[in-house]
Amino acid sequence: MSNLSELLPAGGGGKNVDFVASGTIGNGVTVGLNSDGTVSAVEITSVSEAVGTPAVFESASSRYFSAAYDANAQKVVIAYQDQGNSGRGTAIVGTVSGTSISFGSATVFESATTGLYTRSVAYDANAQKIVVAYRDYGNSSKGTAIVGTVSGTSISFGSATVFETGGSDYFSVVYDANAQKVVIAYEDGGNSNHGTAVVGTVSGTSISFGSSVVFESANSLWISAVYDASAQKVVIAYEDNGNSSYGTAIVGTVSGTSISFGTAVVFESANSEKMSAAYDANAQKVVIAYEDRDNNDYGTAIVGTVSGTSISFGTAVVFESGSSDEISAVYAANSQKVVIAYRDGDNSNYGTVIVGTVSGTSISFGSATVFEAAATDYISAVYDTNAQNVAIAYQDDANLDYGTAVVFQNAYTSTNVADFIGITDSAISDTASGSVTIKGGVSTNVSGLTANTDYYVQDDGTLSTTTSSVPAGRALSATSILLEG
Repeated sequence: MSNLSELLPAGGGGKNVDFVASGTIGNGVTVGLNSDGTVSAVEITSVSEAVGTPAVFESASSRYFSAAYDANAQKVVIAYQDQGNSGRGTAIVGTVSGTSISFGSATVFESATTGLYTRSVAYDANAQKIVVAYRDYGNSSKGTAIVGTVSGTSISFGSATVFETGGSDYFSVVYDANAQKVVIAYEDGGNSNHGTAVVGTVSGTSISFGSSVVFESANSLWISAVYDASAQKVVIAYEDNGNSSYGTAIVGTVSGTSISFGTAVVFESANSEKMSAAYDANAQKVVIAYEDRDNNDYGTAIVGTVSGTSISFGTAVVFESGSSDEISAVYAANSQKVVIAYRDGDNSNYGTVIVGTVSGTSISFGSATVFEAAATDYISAVYDTNAQNVAIAYQDDANLDYGTAVVFQNAYTSTNVADFIGITDSAISDTASGSVTIKGGVSTNVSGLTANTDYYVQDDGTLSTTTSSVPAGRALSATSILLEG
């Protein structure tokens, strides 16, 4: 609903309005208007870190997981190679609820052995479709893409389309929100393994492509592409085998059905693998997590800033002082943090997750948490915007290599202060109806104010003269305030 005022009950006269309470609300308490028309006390909510119970979604050996979030269906989609079904390309829909995840039935999208990488799936927000890129071993390993439609807990697919007739690998699919196009970055085996990208346009259940463009004229591995929403650019991180396997990144600009590139920039002058890039929307920065092969395979991350068609980097930070592999980084919007899932080689290859905070051009980390106390492989993480938690898909080596997923809940605090609508006239029980003095009215149910002084609503719901983004109004006396309308 675009205008919250439309939720106001009729007959309030802009002063005192009856609302149903969501949760018990005290007397003279600031309240926020919920999207369903109820009100809740303005307060700070704290959520603790938690790991849910792993859920098997494929009772067979599975690998090459790639996960994406379908914002329209509010579901997680996981694509993978089903070793229990001749290695066929398969996808399944997951529903996250709290720290649990449940699944519908798996759907085969390619009836031949299929090679995917951990960024082989993306959500096209304009078309409201899922796009999967893969290596079709049944068709000379050609680079192929297919469009999926989520309905309820199932997914259906259109016809596959070849975008690269040469053998292709290390796919990374990203949606460019400005151009409303999908970009697939990959290693072109038919062109000396050069790093290549192509722009795809989804229409219905089909996808068409422009001409492929080389972004690195050398063997390019471990490709990971991400969209920088602030700069409106695509950033591609990769291992440049033409330059001592250095960790490298390049900025791409989509125009129509084509993409052009700036100059490649080295972010790690060492052998770098298992790249995974994420965009931190709060800091407006790109974070690249990777395995630093020249530093004992330590898990490492670095912050990049896009300007025009170039990118610059801060100083690399080690997040795991041990062998780190199968790295997958995502941005968790609720906590405004970057969550990195990985295999900890120095801890029996346990599935592990760590949270990073970006500040300027640097990133710092908390303590690592094990999400699977067993050897894991082929890790792919995705942030579920609706559930506000991270789903992690992986191969559970201790359980017959079954395809498994778990939900990680990052610790965070939030407030509904931005939804401030007024002050209660008396206490209201949960689900009961009670009167609220709304904006434009005079609340006489307050105390301790100073007349002719401006007050602001704080994150915890209190009124204070300390400036905040939410003005409450001007005090008329110690016990009354004219709420700003």
